[in-house]
Amino acid sequence: MSRLVIVGASGHGKVVADIAALNAYTNIIFADDNKDIRICAGYTVVADSRHAPEGDLFVAIGNARFRKDLMRLYRNRALPVLIHPTAVIARNVEIGEGSVVMAGAVINPGVRIGKGCIINTSSSIDHDCVIKDYVHISVGANLSGTVTVGEGAWIGAGATISNNVDICPNVTIGAGAVVIKDIGESGTYIGVPAKKMFKYNTSR
Repeated sequence: MSRLVIVGASGHGKVVADIAALNAYTNIIFADDNKDIRICAGYTVVADSRHAPEGDLFVAIGNARFRKDLMRLYRNRALPVLIHPTAVIARNVEIGEGSVVMAGAVINPGVRIGKGCIINTSSSIDHDCVIKDYVHISVGANLSGTVTVGEGAWIGAGATISNNVDICPNVTIGAGAVVIKDIGESGTYIGVPAKKMFKYNTSR
C-alpha cells in the first residue's frame, strides 16, 4: 500500500498510526510543527503540518477547526478512512473521507458520518444518526437512535445522548453528561441532565 503521512505527532496521532498499520499501511511517516519531535510511535517526523510529503494523508489533530483547515489545505490528496478491525459497523453506514473509527466502536444501520470525524474507542452510535463534518465522538460516548450532531461538535467521554436529539454545530458536551433535549445554541454543556455552562462575573 502507498505511503501514509499523518499530520499531528501526538497521542491521537499514535492511535491513528496503529490503526493505519492494521489497515496495511507499511510506509508511515509524521508531519508536525514541533521541531523538537523527531519520532512518534516509532515513526519518523519529517516535515511541518503545511508541507507534508507526497502520499496518502490523514490529519490526526483533535481540534476541529485546525483539522478542518488542514483537510482543506490537502483537499487534493487522498484522505483515507481508517477503521480499527475490532470496530463493528453496519453494512450501509456512510463514512466521509479523513475520518477514523477506533477500537471497539459500534455503528449501527442507517448512520451517516461526515468527513474528518473521530469516532473514538468503545463509543456507540445507534441507528439513523447523522454525524456532520469534523465531529469528535469521545471514548465511551453513547448516541441513541436518530441523533443529529452538528459540524465541529465534541461529545465528551462517557456522555450519553438520548434518542431523537439534535445538537447544533460547535457544541461541547462534557464528560459524563446526559443530553435529553435538543441543543440549539453553541457552547459547553455539562451535567445530568446537561445544561449550558455560563461564566459569571465575580469581581463585583
